[in-house]
Amino acid sequence: MGCGRMVVPRRIEQTMSIAVARHYADHLATLQARTATALERGGFDHLVVPSGTLHVQVFDDRDYPYAANPQFKHWLPLTRNPGSWVVATPGERPRLVYLQPRDYWHVVPDAPSGYWVDHFDIVVIRKPEEALQHLPKNASRCAILGEPQSALGQYGAFKPNNPQAVIDYLDYHRAYKTPYEVGMIHEATRRGVRAHRAAERAFRAGASEFGIHLAYCQAAGQDATELPYGNIVALNEHGAVLHYTELGRLPPKPVRSFLIDAGASHGGYACDITRTYAADGNDEFQALVDAVDKVQREDISQRFRAGSDYRQVHLFAHLALANVLRDFGILKASPEAAVATGVSSAFFPHGIGHGIGLQVHDVAGFAASDSGGTIAKPDGHPYLRLTRVLEPGMVVTNEPGVYFIDMLLEELKAKGHGDAVDWARIDAFRPYGGVRIEDELVITDGDPVNLTRDVYAESA
Repeated sequence: MGCGRMVVPRRIEQTMSIAVARHYADHLATLQARTATALERGGFDHLVVPSGTLHVQVFDDRDYPYAANPQFKHWLPLTRNPGSWVVATPGERPRLVYLQPRDYWHVVPDAPSGYWVDHFDIVVIRKPEEALQHLPKNASRCAILGEPQSALGQYGAFKPNNPQAVIDYLDYHRAYKTPYEVGMIHEATRRGVRAHRAAERAFRAGASEFGIHLAYCQAAGQDATELPYGNIVALNEHGAVLHYTELGRLPPKPVRSFLIDAGASHGGYACDITRTYAADGNDEFQALVDAVDKVQREDISQRFRAGSDYRQVHLFAHLALANVLRDFGILKASPEAAVATGVSSAFFPHGIGHGIGLQVHDVAGFAASDSGGTIAKPDGHPYLRLTRVLEPGMVVTNEPGVYFIDMLLEELKAKGHGDAVDWARIDAFRPYGGVRIEDELVITDGDPVNLTRDVYAESA
């Protein structure tokens, strides 16, 4: 499913680099301070992070798509460099061991360049095993964060140990994004919004799910393996499959609706955006899309404030969406009763959102503290991905949805709640699948900053 690469004008690239470079030194200082504390917690002297390796598919000679270790790309914007290493020792400049192999089968990575290089001591190696010469001599004094395949040396003597105390501390604090990181997510969002606009144009022109996906990739300038997750491109009832990734090759007849949940990447950081559209002439479904959009923008978004318990934001979203269902004659019970009895979960079965950054579903969403522990999900809401109290610097998604999922509706009947809804109204909406609207919000000391809407406004 490869797609063409879009060329970004050099002047724009330079402007983007200047903006992120301005904050990079402070970002690195923050990581070094966190690392010093994490190593002290774990009783280690060095943090060593491999970028990861290529994996050969079982019974084959092809590699799985490479994905950089998130712990590695937290330090520098390298995402296509397997076999490299970062070494961080308190009181010293961080070191980059950079693999630039001699290879005529594949494209060799360029020499290190960019705004980040002056902040590292850089050693270039030609073979993966040469990294051992430049890593700390005593592996037992190192917290090595990575996958088992990154091990080096005879019998894997230098191998990831992933000490829990170190990971707990680093992951917990990764929820608080530095200004550099917010800037990187912002740039990923610019790319994502551009691609979403292209996808909508393809939908309006009558393209298939696969054709819309190709249009998205072309506009994003990224192929399927570079995107942060598989595109969800769903026409009609496919919108009721939360992670629909089949990409039908022919458009259905008639086309009624379009739900797209797709992101983009920038320097190792992700964006995550969802929009839903009605085909021309499907006015009632468009009204439902507009109602969910209004609730997302005006009611739910204002709950994303410092000091808010994300679990309560999630439960409020259920109440707000239950009111939408009641307004459209789908729900016969009161909104409060629908939430209390779990009826609302048949229409909104996932969580209101999650942290986002180096990973689409960023780490430590349930962490009670930087020493470990778990904050439980609300009873009856098993798919919520974040249970922490919101604080300034966090970047999270806000993604309410309303769906018409046969399996969940059947369960609703089986549990004795069939009289809480109007089945004729449900039947009228089934062919459209569902509605989801998703934005990324930066938590501040005041109103949240909606990165997604801001970028849409800039590009209008």
